[in-house]
Amino acid sequence: MGDLARGFALLVRGQRRMLRHGREWRFGMLPALITFAGYAAALAALVIWSDDLASWATPFAGGWASPWRGVFRDLLTAVLIGGGLLLAVVTFTAVTLLVGQPFYEALAARVDDAEGGAPEPPHRPLLHELWTGLRDSVRVLLRVAAFAVVLFGLGFVPVAGQTVVPAAGFCVSGFFLAVETASVPMRRREVDLRDQLRLMRGRLTLVLGFGVPLVLAFLVPFAAVVLMPGAVAGATLLTRELLPAEPAKDRT
Repeated sequence: MGDLARGFALLVRGQRRMLRHGREWRFGMLPALITFAGYAAALAALVIWSDDLASWATPFAGGWASPWRGVFRDLLTAVLIGGGLLLAVVTFTAVTLLVGQPFYEALAARVDDAEGGAPEPPHRPLLHELWTGLRDSVRVLLRVAAFAVVLFGLGFVPVAGQTVVPAAGFCVSGFFLAVETASVPMRRREVDLRDQLRLMRGRLTLVLGFGVPLVLAFLVPFAAVVLMPGAVAGATLLTRELLPAEPAKDRT
C-alpha cells in the first residue's frame, strides 16, 4: 500500500474506532461543538463584511474603469473568504484541542493501550500541558501564516493562481492539520514540535494522505465537530506509524 493510501487508511481506522465507542465519541464532540459555534459566528461576519473589507484594502482601485475594479475586488473578496475558511480549518483544531485537552489526552492513551507497546507518558501538571499546547499551536499557526502570505500573492498569477495554488493550499493545510491532531500523542512520547515536524516531513506522502482528506472533510459544515474525536484517534495511529513501538525487552 502506498503512503498516500496508508495515511488515508489510518484516518478511516480512527473514525471507525470512535463509531465503535459511542460514549467517547459523544463526549469528544463537546469541545468541538463549543469551538464550532464561535468559528461559525466569526466566518459569518467575514462573509457579511468581506466586500467592505476588500474595498477598504484596495483604495488604489477606486478610480479604475469598469468592469476591472469590480472584477479585482470580487476576486479579492473570494480570496479573503477562502483564506479565512482554510485558516479556520487549521486553527479550529488547535483551539478544540486546547478546550478538550484532558479528554483528548485520555483518548490518545486509550488508543495506545488498545494497540499496545506505547511508552509510559510523562506525568506533568494540566497547566503545563495547556501552556505547551498553546505555545506549539502558536508556532504552527505562524508557519501557516507564512505559507498563507506566499500563497495569497501567488493567487494573482494567471492560471496557476486558480489551479496549482489552491491545490498547494490544501496540501499545506493538510500537513499542518495532521501536525495539530498528532500533537497530543506526540507530547505523550515527549517529542517536541521541531522533531515532530522533522518526522512528518520525512514521511510527507503518508502525512498528506491523512491530512488532506481531513481538510476536505472539515470544509463540510459541522463535519469537523463529528470527525474531531476520530481525527485524534487516527492521528494517534499515525504517530505510531511514524514512531513504531520498541519491542519489549526480555527480562528473563
